Amino acid sequence: MRALQIDECGRPPAVAARPEPVPGPGLELVRVVAAPITPLDLLCATGTSYFGLPALPYVPGVQGVGSAGGRLVWFPTAAGMAPGDGSMAELALARAEDLVELPEGADPFAVAALGLSAVAAYQALTWRGELAAGEQVLVLGGGGAVGQAAIQLARLAGARRVVAAARSAAGLDRARQAGADAVVPLPPAVPTPGSASDGPDPAAGELASGDVDGLARRFADACDGPVDLVLDPLYGVPAAAAARTLRPGGRLVNLGSAAAETCPLDSATLRSRSLRVLGYTNNELSRERRAAAVAHVAEQSAAGRLAVTHEVVPLDQAARAWHGQTSGASGVRIVLDLG
Repeated sequence: MRALQIDECGRPPAVAARPEPVPGPGLELVRVVAAPITPLDLLCATGTSYFGLPALPYVPGVQGVGSAGGRLVWFPTAAGMAPGDGSMAELALARAEDLVELPEGADPFAVAALGLSAVAAYQALTWRGELAAGEQVLVLGGGGAVGQAAIQLARLAGARRVVAAARSAAGLDRARQAGADAVVPLPPAVPTPGSASDGPDPAAGELASGDVDGLARRFADACDGPVDLVLDPLYGVPAAAAARTLRPGGRLVNLGSAAAETCPLDSATLRSRSLRVLGYTNNELSRERRAAAVAHVAEQSAAGRLAVTHEVVPLDQAARAWHGQTSGASGVRIVLDLG
């Protein structure tokens, strides 16, 4: 079979011939249709993640969509995090208990593009963030897959107003298309080795990257009064500024650090409003909760109520697509076509 293979950490993958996997106890063979290239895949392939160096060579892909036993299913893998191969192959192995059957009419590429990013957005909003109908939500990183999904899922959960923030013009457009009531340009991130951007920042030169006060004013101007819940995959200055828009008792749920690993959130803001700052990770989900979340995401997708911008790329072009995701040349989720 053909697969995308990582031979050396930090080096581009290549399409290679691999032996077909053989199912063992508790494992099921999946004929893969679609596999997204996600930030976790890219991180694991660098060999610098907290999971340590992966066993080489290996097939990347922490999730995918394919057919198993006559069913269209979503499935996860531990590729890059533990020994073994992932979803970016014509055939893959998955634990039978991890398979989630998708509803009739589900588009495998659309579901793959949503995947665990949409699961994180959904669970961070509802389970961790306790979003209630009628609340106002501020979504940071609104142009990414998590952000786009969060805008739509917040609306489906009954939010009365959703404001989104993004760095690039393209990201702001994606947030608008996802249904944000208002969008706010973020200042450019401080460049770091290996960092990615999805285009020039329309606010460059207007707002210093450390100007928490200025960004907080922009957020407040875009919002209709105090915010109830902030969804934050960025951290850093954007999170500190967003916290200043929260009402007394408001919540900020952090599920990433795309902007910075630390945040200048001042004690006065935190204490004066009795704010709740909450962490979220998909790794905390039980198998049952994750499966229920995937099923919800797939149902909303099949109904035409949930989607993220994505590009479908054949396996032959996977190495180019991988490079585009690593360099930030592509600002949209790439899904490999393995069918």
